[in-house]
Amino acid sequence: QVQLVESGGGLVQAGGSLRLSCVASGRTFSSSAMGWFRQAPGKEREFVAAMRWSGGSTDYIDSVKGRFTISGDNAKNTVYLQMNSLNPEDTAVYYCAAMSRQALRIRQQYRYDYWGQGTQVTVSS
Repeated sequence: QVQLVESGGGLVQAGGSLRLSCVASGRTFSSSAMGWFRQAPGKEREFVAAMRWSGGSTDYIDSVKGRFTISGDNAKNTVYLQMNSLNPEDTAVYYCAAMSRQALRIRQQYRYDYWGQGTQVTVSS
């Protein structure tokens, strides 16, 4: 069984920063891409950012471009999300996800095979 564990969430004032981490563990595991998604109260879960291990290409939702950065260490099965210039609209539960199939359509939730339990990010105004 593969487990993803997120950490780094918390309460921060608007304009502040947080760094989320996600570690994958369990049986022999190899992912092609990892991503971050978020779900705000009363809203659908949405794509935030993702990266392909091969080549390191990344993708971001428009609202976080220039503020969030996804990075990772494939050898450690770890992915990070550096979040700067946070605003109250970023308040949500943030989920890490891993894709074991071919790294296509990395914005699509159904493409991901494993999910973490989520970490709460709250941005106060």
